[in-house]
Amino acid sequence: MDSNFVVAVSAVVPLFCLMFIGVMVKRLRLLTEEELKHVNRMVFKVFFFCMMFYNLYTTDIADTFRPGLIAFGSLGVLAVFGLATAITCALEKENKKRGAIIQAVFRSNFVLIGIPLVANIFGDAAVAVPTMMIAIIVPIYNILAVFCLETFRGGKFALLPILREVLKNPMIMGAILGAACLILGVYVPEPVLKPIRQVAAATTPVALIVLGASFKMGSSHDHMPQLITTILARLVIVPGIMLSLAIYLGFRDIDLITLLAVFATPCAVASFAMAQQMGSDADLAGNCVVYTSALSCFTIFGWVLLLKTLGMF
Repeated sequence: MDSNFVVAVSAVVPLFCLMFIGVMVKRLRLLTEEELKHVNRMVFKVFFFCMMFYNLYTTDIADTFRPGLIAFGSLGVLAVFGLATAITCALEKENKKRGAIIQAVFRSNFVLIGIPLVANIFGDAAVAVPTMMIAIIVPIYNILAVFCLETFRGGKFALLPILREVLKNPMIMGAILGAACLILGVYVPEPVLKPIRQVAAATTPVALIVLGASFKMGSSHDHMPQLITTILARLVIVPGIMLSLAIYLGFRDIDLITLLAVFATPCAVASFAMAQQMGSDADLAGNCVVYTSALSCFTIFGWVLLLKTLGMF
C-alpha cells in the first residue's frame, strides 16, 4: 500500500506544484493580464506545435498505434456527450447554462494535465501514446463543443468551417506534420530537431505555470447547484463509469492511464473562452474550470491510487 501511495503522489504532486508556481506568479504580479495572454498564445501556437510534432515524429508507430484505444476513447467521449446532453436538457431549463454544463462534463483538460500524468507514471518515453490520442480526441472535443454551444444559443452549426478551424489548430498541425514526416521518411537533421526537442520538453511545465497564473475566481452563488453537479459528473461519475468499462474490456497499463487522462482530468481551460465567445454562461464555465482543476488534485490522486492498488498498472 505504501508503494502504491508513493506512485499516486508522484503522479499528481508535480502537476499541481507547477500550477501553484503559476498562482504565485500572478499574486506577485510578475506578468500583467495582457502579458499573460501573449504568453498563453505563444504556448498554444509554438510550444504545443513543437510538442506534437516531436512526439509523433520520434514515435514507433508499430508500438504506439492502438486502434482499440482510439475507438474506445472516441466512442467514450461521444457517449459522455450524448448522456450529458440528454440529462442536462431534462434537468436544466436555461439554455445558457445547458451549453456550459454539457461542455464542462464531456471536455477534459486532457492535453495539459493528461500528458504529464502519463509521463510521471511511465516516463517521458510513454507520452507517444497519449500524444497519438490528442490528434483524435482534440478535434472531437472542438466539433462537439461548437455544436453544443451553437445549438443552445440558437445558432447554425456548419461542419466544414469548423473542420477548417480544427485543421488550423497548432496541435493538429504539428501532429499532421510530424506523422507525415515519419511515414514518408523525411529526415529532420539533428541541429533542427534539437531545438524542437528542447521546446517540446518545456511545453508541459510552461503550460501548467500559465494555467495556474490564468485562474480567476468568479461569482458562484448564482449557479451553485449546477456547479456541484457538474464537478461531481466531471471528476467522479464520468471517470467511474468509463474506467470501469475500460477495465472490463481489458485495458491496462499505459492504455488505461491514457483513458484516465481523457475521462478523469478537470474541465478544459478552453471551455471558458468558448463559452464566453459563444453566448453561454461564462461565469459557470469559468467556475467549472477553476473548481474542477483545484479538486482534481484529490480525485486524480484517488483514481491513480485505486488503479494501482487494484494492480491495473
